[in-house]
Amino acid sequence: MIDDADAGRAAEGRLPTFTSWLRNLSDTELAALFEARPDLISPVPADIGALAARAVSRPAVLRVLDQLDRFTLCVLEGLVALGDDRASATPGVGRDQLAAALDVPDKRLEEALSRLHGAALVWVDGDRLRPVSVLRDILTRPAGLGPPLRVLLGGLSADRLDRLAADLGLPTGYTGTADPGGAGDPASRIAAAATPERLSASITDAGPRAREVLDRLAWGPPDGTVSSGADRDIATATAASPIDRLLARGLLVATSPDTVTLPREVGLALRGGRLFQHIATDPPPLTGARVDPDRATRAAAGQAFTVIRSIEELLERWAADPPGVLRSGGLGVRDLRRAAQSLDTDGPTAALLIETAHAAGLLAADAEVGGEWLPTPGYDLWRRSDPERRWLRLAEAWLRTTRVASLSASADARGRSRSVLGEGLDRRSAPEIRREVLHALATAPEGTAPTTETVVGFLTWLRPRRQGPGTTELIEAALREAALLGLTGRGVIAPHTRALLDEVSDNATPVAECDHSRAAELLAAELPTPLAHILVQGDLTAVAPGPLVPDLARELALAADVESTGAATVYRFTDASLRRALDAGRGAADITALLERHSQTPVPQALRYLIDDVARRHGRLRVGTASSYLRCDEPAVLDELLGDRRTGDLMLVRLAPTVVASRAARATVLDRLNELGYHPVPEDGSGAMRLTGPEARRAEERSLARELDEPPAVGPALRLAAVRAVRAGDEAATAVRHPVPAPDAAPPRSATAATLAALTAAAEKGRRVWIGYMDTDGRASSRIVEPARVDGGYMTGYDATRAAVHRFAVHRITGVADLDAAQQAALPDASEARGDGQPVTDSAGDSE
Repeated sequence: MIDDADAGRAAEGRLPTFTSWLRNLSDTELAALFEARPDLISPVPADIGALAARAVSRPAVLRVLDQLDRFTLCVLEGLVALGDDRASATPGVGRDQLAAALDVPDKRLEEALSRLHGAALVWVDGDRLRPVSVLRDILTRPAGLGPPLRVLLGGLSADRLDRLAADLGLPTGYTGTADPGGAGDPASRIAAAATPERLSASITDAGPRAREVLDRLAWGPPDGTVSSGADRDIATATAASPIDRLLARGLLVATSPDTVTLPREVGLALRGGRLFQHIATDPPPLTGARVDPDRATRAAAGQAFTVIRSIEELLERWAADPPGVLRSGGLGVRDLRRAAQSLDTDGPTAALLIETAHAAGLLAADAEVGGEWLPTPGYDLWRRSDPERRWLRLAEAWLRTTRVASLSASADARGRSRSVLGEGLDRRSAPEIRREVLHALATAPEGTAPTTETVVGFLTWLRPRRQGPGTTELIEAALREAALLGLTGRGVIAPHTRALLDEVSDNATPVAECDHSRAAELLAAELPTPLAHILVQGDLTAVAPGPLVPDLARELALAADVESTGAATVYRFTDASLRRALDAGRGAADITALLERHSQTPVPQALRYLIDDVARRHGRLRVGTASSYLRCDEPAVLDELLGDRRTGDLMLVRLAPTVVASRAARATVLDRLNELGYHPVPEDGSGAMRLTGPEARRAEERSLARELDEPPAVGPALRLAAVRAVRAGDEAATAVRHPVPAPDAAPPRSATAATLAALTAAAEKGRRVWIGYMDTDGRASSRIVEPARVDGGYMTGYDATRAAVHRFAVHRITGVADLDAAQQAALPDASEARGDGQPVTDSAGDSE
């Protein structure tokens, strides 16, 4: 895309264009461009022209502008400010001119220009630098300067321009040119006469009070407000006020009845040719308290282990007693409060753990209307993984999700409170901000815990176009959440987090699923070693002095309740916990053997008595269906049951000395007798006890986060393939073509018949031809092919634009043209490029 003035001169062959500059880049430079801007090859453009159009489109340019730091953005604004001379015969900015206006070290300036050049925001026209034209519409006030004088004068009437030109001693009216924007345009003549010397003389002539007005606008903003009448016709001779004297000399231009604007040329003259009062070439330092790195690493690893254990404990509770899904979606406040109490933590921390578990695919809502939040099948696999792998999955999910748990309980635009797992927690920029926060912590001096203020200042310099209260809120949330999840310790980034950041950037597959992970190795070295022993105490408790191996942890959690957590976990054995183990199929001997095998202290006699007593009462009663029945080998127990007035609602009827029937359903009888302390167990039709334990309910994994439309990062191989495809497409698009007419002597034929004849002739003579091809999706493309065989309505040949053998449907070929001899000689030989054993594919890529 080039300016209108450039277009005419480019048509005459006197001016290079942005497209021609792109075409002259080397393959290495094009690959570097695709690395800096992966959106340009998503999908791969057809040729260089399509690439140029995409590179200068407003959305694409805005995306890359948001990635520039403050210094690089200042350099770009300087190029736009100095190079926006649309009437100049030599557009662009010289390097020396830019360096003098910025007054920064040459090395830093070259680094910034190299980045802008590599991102195709600035291109080179001879010895001049030219920003892409769309930047004039995006950066409307570069460096705090107003629009060019010629642009501002374009809004004035012809009479007002003539009066201004006459006051400045310039010719009035158009000077015979047919183009109002050409050399004869009064606005162009006035702008061309606005040299620094003449502007300085005009400022002096306007007087000191007028100079004070200009000084207030010099460093921006360039717009000022007046009472009224700014757009009236004012002459130098009749100007009375300072504003009138400035308007009469073109030092200010009225842009509305009550607004005046300082032209760019006047602003630069007032600044003495400098673009900025001060340019921060480097980010502000990250300062904070000093922390011992080893202690910080251990703190982060300890918090990571706490996160793993807390999420596992919470999801185990929810598997047995799941909370409901709100009618509007999300988790209720009471359920969140209950979860925080069970984890012995606060609400915001519980919200973060719940959202992270959901982002990692461990938690989801079932498909039923008015459903419940349940663990997913992926949770069962996660629970059996190594601790470091479990943490990696959680941390990577947090890095990638757009949901921000810290926003829960805040009010939305309608004043309603946002709920955990509900709507309103998505923030599109959250993943990028999290990574930038962690990278900022990684650049801090070793052992320094940067303060929140310095991190915000650092990122403000790093991404100046993406700042505001919302961004600051996300930065603060990222710092808090990183500490709670164990990515940082005592405010310092942990070594395993540094490794995780590198692996997330380099790997397309999840890091937790990779065979080798440096982050997992570093974290595993810091996590406590799982223990295979406990300490059973005389007060019916067992102490786990550290994390337990998975098998022991599951069995102990089945037979005992967690009483307290911390450096050591305390489990308490109760009637209910032991019945839970018995209901799951464990026998009294199994529980006792487990404790004797893993306890480093003798199993107390009181615990043995409790296990035997609960086991003796467990299963004495069995419930079937009569609607239901109760069976017991001890008639005295049934006598006691029938004599209990509390069982009257079950409507029990004795059928035999050991059998009692009930009109209530089996589930009702089970629940009621459990409440009364009889603790029956169900049995099946054969009379065998059904000890299946609690049902493992699971929900299908579903994501709440919005799908990002950011293009994925591509590797070096894909970037080089994109370069080859663009080059080949450009070759096809720019090739000189000679259309092949239908034979004159033959009877009238359709275009398809003429195409078949041309392709058959090319196959017989071994010549390459240009074809236009319409694929199955209706997309038109240009191809250079060497036909090898034409039969059955298909043409098979080597496609030079795709570097592969393809089969084309003849009815989709829209045109055929010969290539001239020079192009035939320049193209590589098909047999050499093709090689032996090359598969033949059609346009969709299927093997023939």
